[in-house]
Amino acid sequence: MGKKIFKTIDEQIEILKNKGLSFDNFENPDDVLVRENYFFLNGYRHLFLKSKNDSAFIEGTNFSELYALFSFDRQLRNILFKNILIVENNVKSIYSYVISKNHGYKESSYLDSSIFTKDQHKVRQINDLIRKMKRQIKVNGKQHNATKHYIQNYGYLPLWIVVKVLSFGIISEVYSILTKDDQEEIASYFNTKVENLLIYLPVLSNYRNLCAHEDICYEHKSLTSIYPTLYHSLLEIPKIDEEYIYGLNDLFSLIIILKSVLRKEDFSACMNEISYELDVLGGKLHTINISKVLDRMGFPPNYKEIIRL
Repeated sequence: MGKKIFKTIDEQIEILKNKGLSFDNFENPDDVLVRENYFFLNGYRHLFLKSKNDSAFIEGTNFSELYALFSFDRQLRNILFKNILIVENNVKSIYSYVISKNHGYKESSYLDSSIFTKDQHKVRQINDLIRKMKRQIKVNGKQHNATKHYIQNYGYLPLWIVVKVLSFGIISEVYSILTKDDQEEIASYFNTKVENLLIYLPVLSNYRNLCAHEDICYEHKSLTSIYPTLYHSLLEIPKIDEEYIYGLNDLFSLIIILKSVLRKEDFSACMNEISYELDVLGGKLHTINISKVLDRMGFPPNYKEIIRL
């Protein structure tokens, strides 16, 4: 494999032109490339290629379409990120309430290994997580006024303050080592089962970090699949070999998770924003149909119906 070497903006444009990408009627592509990064923009080329094994663009593909998909994904990340943050805050608040009520709200209680599951296979995980929590409290606690206020005035950090400085990833992992009773009580606030929340939280955390770091979102696949839900059936999502083709480990699975854990009004607003951005993108695509984007996202054609279900 040849070495990758620096290319000027003019050279980058020439490479894309040689692969069949048109720049007709697009003003200042050099400004877009220098601001947004050729490598990141080029990551959106796949839907516009002739085939998986052909790096040439479909005849007639314009740079404006590539940039439109890139811009759509940015808007999508922004919409998902703000809604995942709502869920993150809800999870942290409910977790701190349940644990404080059932075990105590001071460090000596919520960092005590005895409050967690008695499963001997998870002893090491419990000890590792307690160390991670202590480290995040020590490092991140110095950056927040609330934590500094409690330490200076009360000499301890209640759990409802500590959750502010703990990452969503830590909280989602901590949920997996709680006692069954605590897990069930937390899950009850979301009207879901423990086995669902054990999957939902890591998936939400994964998408949260992906959105925060501006990675490609619309075609992202989770490592873990969610369980089939009533929504899969009601939307009549097709199956192959008895497995749903959409909504298990794709972006639509995240939508199903948000449907399950967000308030109705928040979820409706989220989906309306996504639908609007898809409509805008559809109006800018000429070489491919918006259905190709929906398929890559794992969205069934009737995805909008999930709002009313």
